[in-house]
Amino acid sequence: MDERPIDLAVLKIFSPLDGLKKENLLALARKTVVRELEAGRVLFKEGDTDKRTFYLVAGQVELRADDRIMGVIRAGTAEARTALAPGLPRRFTARAAMDLEYIMIDSDLLDVLLTWDQTGQYEVAELRGDGLDVTGDWMTTLLQTKAFHRIPPANIQAIFMRMQRLNYRAGDIIIKQGTEGDYFYVVVAGKCVVTRETPLNKEGIKLAELGPGDSFGEEALIAEAKRNATVTMSADGTLMRLGKHDFQTLLNEPLLQWVDPQKAREIVASGGKWLDVRLPSEFQNFRIDDAMNIPLYFIRLKLNALDKNTQYVVCCDTGRRSSAAAYILSERGFEAYVLKGGLAASEAARSRTP
Repeated sequence: MDERPIDLAVLKIFSPLDGLKKENLLALARKTVVRELEAGRVLFKEGDTDKRTFYLVAGQVELRADDRIMGVIRAGTAEARTALAPGLPRRFTARAAMDLEYIMIDSDLLDVLLTWDQTGQYEVAELRGDGLDVTGDWMTTLLQTKAFHRIPPANIQAIFMRMQRLNYRAGDIIIKQGTEGDYFYVVVAGKCVVTRETPLNKEGIKLAELGPGDSFGEEALIAEAKRNATVTMSADGTLMRLGKHDFQTLLNEPLLQWVDPQKAREIVASGGKWLDVRLPSEFQNFRIDDAMNIPLYFIRLKLNALDKNTQYVVCCDTGRRSSAAAYILSERGFEAYVLKGGLAASEAARSRTP
């Protein structure tokens, strides 16, 4: 199937995309391509529940129900300005009546952009300084993450209002391993390197490099623990930071999904998986059968080992470390739940004896 980038002029044909501010329309354009579908092929089926929004760019589509044609939508008409058969589950099957072109948009992303467009009426000048474009990549990157799809619009507005802007030089240490957590950070410009000191490597092992739109510092705030890594600027740059209390109330609490042991077992029985984020030594002594073990400090490095189509019930001894891990997973598009009360509350956990 051929694809090509979408032109802004094409996006502006459709409603309500034509009402988006320029920066949000540009963000949407970067995520959207024009796709082709041959005559006779199905675009979506009656009863589908996938959160996708379709617009017809060229050609025509038959809308069918019970194998009967209920209507025909032709590109360029007033009917085609709006999304094809909106509403879930789908009331119709959409079939290509001829070769056609269409665009498909993640419905959650579209909703976030539309909502932010209509509620983000803060004074941008309060955040802008020294030529910084606060409506640039870092902000749109955050808004496009699955994490922000769950956060109330009023919270998103408050988050950006309460963030502080700081400039740093290459070599500046932003957070130091072993210190208390106080802020959540987002990279606006420049780059940071994340390192962790170990008994065998006092210089620190490089864990990651962060750029615009990336965030860090949440683990210590959620888990009420010491910083588990050092973050240093590797190039001159700008960061936005959010204080601990604002992070907890505006960002962390709306994002986390807590489940009791019974609900957790139902999720696993339906195809989900247990994810234990304690240390391997803890896991060996006391664990849930069939649970995966990825220690919290390895979560970011092991994301490729996880499946975004699988639901994960994250657990630890109390819920503190698992809530930090679940936040990281949710922020990156995984469906993650936190076991309320930790393993002590779960009858599924069993002791292991030699």
